[in-house]
Amino acid sequence: MSDIAANLQKIRDQIERACEISGRSPNSVQLIAVSKTFPAEAIREAAEAGQLVFGESKLQEAEPKMEGLPSKLQWHFIGRIQRNKVRKLLPLFPFLHAIDSFRLAEYTSVIAEELGLFPQVFLQVNVGGELSKGGFEPTELEAEMEKLLLLKRLEIQGLMAIPPAGPDEESARKWFIELRELRDRMEEKFGVKLPGLSMGMSADFRIAIEEGATHVRVGSAIFGGRRYRVDGELG
Repeated sequence: MSDIAANLQKIRDQIERACEISGRSPNSVQLIAVSKTFPAEAIREAAEAGQLVFGESKLQEAEPKMEGLPSKLQWHFIGRIQRNKVRKLLPLFPFLHAIDSFRLAEYTSVIAEELGLFPQVFLQVNVGGELSKGGFEPTELEAEMEKLLLLKRLEIQGLMAIPPAGPDEESARKWFIELRELRDRMEEKFGVKLPGLSMGMSADFRIAIEEGATHVRVGSAIFGGRRYRVDGELG
């Protein structure tokens, strides 16, 4: 068994244990293997080990890698979305995890209609109020939600967040709880289903699952430290 295959098995085992703790089915959690900065060969190796869902954050890096990989793979765009890249992103990425403003959502909906697509999106929430991160402030999201729900080309799956850095994985729990509770309030107030919670990465996905995560984004715990040079960048 390769290192990637062995790492994937460890992650799956940890997901199963976290689900047991929270009384959930492991099938309720989707593992997104974050393959940004890693070459197509690493993705292919993961796919051979049964991992079919991958996350990328830069269009210029992802596009050439995707061309030579199996069409059965599912791609999630997990990086900050630039308006001038939306038209190219939508045909390649059915899932977008970082719709961080109404302006971007509205523009994405317009382009999706032009292309005949219905992208599945997560609304990014800046739970910690950090200046370095994008996303709706919780009160802003509540104020904008009615308008967001009128964008019929967007299939809003739920909410996404990256919590502030902390000393250990347990420190992220409060932020995951906050995102889940915000989602619950939005569902009740607007009478909609927002089943998805995209939260948790390599360092804290177990805590995220205990608090309701449906999508966890794990990269280094699968592929190792980012050391590959891609498009002139060192990951």
